[in-house]
Amino acid sequence: MSYLTAALYGALIVYLGGWYMDKWVGNFSLLLFILSVVTFFYWLAERFHFRPRREAAAQNLEKNDAARRADLAAKGIKQVDGNLDEARGRLLMQPWWLDWTAGLFPVIIVVFLLRSFLFEPFKIPSGSMIPTLEVGDLILVNKYHYGIRLPVINTKIVPNHTPARGDVVVFHYPVDPRIDYIKRVVGLPGDEISYGNHQLKINGQLVVNSPQGDGYDEERYRYMDLLREQLGDVEHRIQHEKGQGQPFGPITVYPHREACSYSAEGITCKVPAGHYFVMGDNRDNSQDSRYWGFVPDENLVGRAFFIWMNFGNLGRFGPFH
Repeated sequence: MSYLTAALYGALIVYLGGWYMDKWVGNFSLLLFILSVVTFFYWLAERFHFRPRREAAAQNLEKNDAARRADLAAKGIKQVDGNLDEARGRLLMQPWWLDWTAGLFPVIIVVFLLRSFLFEPFKIPSGSMIPTLEVGDLILVNKYHYGIRLPVINTKIVPNHTPARGDVVVFHYPVDPRIDYIKRVVGLPGDEISYGNHQLKINGQLVVNSPQGDGYDEERYRYMDLLREQLGDVEHRIQHEKGQGQPFGPITVYPHREACSYSAEGITCKVPAGHYFVMGDNRDNSQDSRYWGFVPDENLVGRAFFIWMNFGNLGRFGPFH
């Protein structure tokens, strides 16, 4: 068993190393599930096989030691060498391969359940949500706000709230579901969304923005226009390049592409049923629904709501909108 455990840990190190070096895209939910299952089997083996064997060996040692001492006492020998407690402790001690598997099962299963059904931490890797979220922000995502889903397969089993306009959501990127993205919900199913020249319209109504002065974008080394925007019940800040709106880059072919039309002025989309139109708050520097399409409901991971750490800026802590 020690060789098998060493092989499993070797495979884990290779997987994590390749993930860290971007050799492949990791799936942390699947990894936690596999670790939970594997350590559970080790825990069962420890609980019903290995520990009873060690305890039986310890009892046998005590029985033999008592018989030996009684035999020596009958011969008039009362001083007996040997440390019974030390020997018993060695017999009851878990070997390393059980300590690092069965011993970790309670911790891993708690992390797996908390992360799957309650809250999951994420790190912001890019500046697409500036000024709301900065690169390096460590955030918490509410996993049950949009319903309870089975881990790994992400199938909803208990419905809850539906996404609201203005929510900041984490979702599986439709182009590559192994990657998680974070954006803001702009369009709900049935909405008509238009965006061009820095102006957003929802169902024909212009979303009015109030200027907030200039903001410096440290990622792009330039000053940006800061504005305050109201989406539904959510008031938040956005930013965009100074001057006229930027032209769209390459547009991919995506599901329900026929629901969108592109022109020199911008984009207009009719959001399909069961889908959402999302955008970054850094409007001219965000790859979002304008480029790769809509987010299906089944891709939703949860609602982002709290910054708990940024090692580059320790003052960033607390809820956000």
